[in-house]
Amino acid sequence: MDGNIVINKYVEQHYSTVFNKSTGLFIRAEEDGFEEPFWAKSGPELIDISITNYCERGCEFCYRNSNSKGKHIDLEDYIKIIQQAKEIGTLQIALGGGNPNQHPNFIEILKETVNHGIVPSYTTNGQGLSKDILEATKLYCGAMAISAYDPYDSYLSEIVDYVSTFKIKTNIHFLLNKNTIEKAISWLKNPPGFFNKINAIIFLNYKPINSSDELLLNKSQFLKDFFESVENNKTHLKIGFDSCSISGILKYMNVNKVFYESCEAARFSSFISEDLKMYPCSFMINTDFYGDLKKNTISEIWKENRFFVEHRDKIFNNDCKSCSLKTECNGGCTFLSAINLCG
Repeated sequence: MDGNIVINKYVEQHYSTVFNKSTGLFIRAEEDGFEEPFWAKSGPELIDISITNYCERGCEFCYRNSNSKGKHIDLEDYIKIIQQAKEIGTLQIALGGGNPNQHPNFIEILKETVNHGIVPSYTTNGQGLSKDILEATKLYCGAMAISAYDPYDSYLSEIVDYVSTFKIKTNIHFLLNKNTIEKAISWLKNPPGFFNKINAIIFLNYKPINSSDELLLNKSQFLKDFFESVENNKTHLKIGFDSCSISGILKYMNVNKVFYESCEAARFSSFISEDLKMYPCSFMINTDFYGDLKKNTISEIWKENRFFVEHRDKIFNNDCKSCSLKTECNGGCTFLSAINLCG
């Protein structure tokens, strides 16, 4: 069998997962006669880890308030996290921040992740991408993503050109809000040249954390035009969304249900901050909805922490009982209902 293929069977919940470390293909398949599980009792399949809150840009809309004084996670603490993640069968680690590749031990972090049998990926703002960092990215990572947001997206073409010389699978993470949606439509209708050098563009629904509600995507008059532009896209480029966009996808697009992905926070994924707090979702960072990894293990928090249990219950018992799309949508975002696009 291909050494890149990981197959896990969960007897108690009557399902299996298949993960291709090389391509990123992931399949969750239930046994005949059983429904797909609502959550993975064994632990998160994917963990989003902020390894630093350091970032030189200090953007006003940053939900992490990342800046040049941001702290890094200790390498020893990261290794403890990865050891626990391996024990519970976590398949992927998404490294974030801040700007993760500017962590002083970034290459060691990538090595440790791979040495524990887990595939790392990361999202960068494009700064600090040295030759050594990109060579390590090519060697260890499943993929990397470059963030696109005003006013820095003017540098995207230059950054993508440089990264492409290392033959790294590269995605663009486009922050989609009321002010940027017209640019997104323009890119889809008239693709910029660097689209030929990337794997995919992923649209991220804007969340008003530490920033203005006026930028909410659902305040835009161009939502329908945007989703039509996605469906009519004629380029080779793959297009994806974060699960926070599920309500808009269901309302405006005709997509095979196999591709639907509603919120997986506390169900199949979780977030760990650089100060070792574990949350269902990274956007809960300013709340007390976390477990302390200095006191409990990932497994204990995942299964027993009341904020994880309550978040799963909130998704399962969401307020959309009369909606015909309830099963697919699961209430959209139950934590920040203001971002839902179905209104």
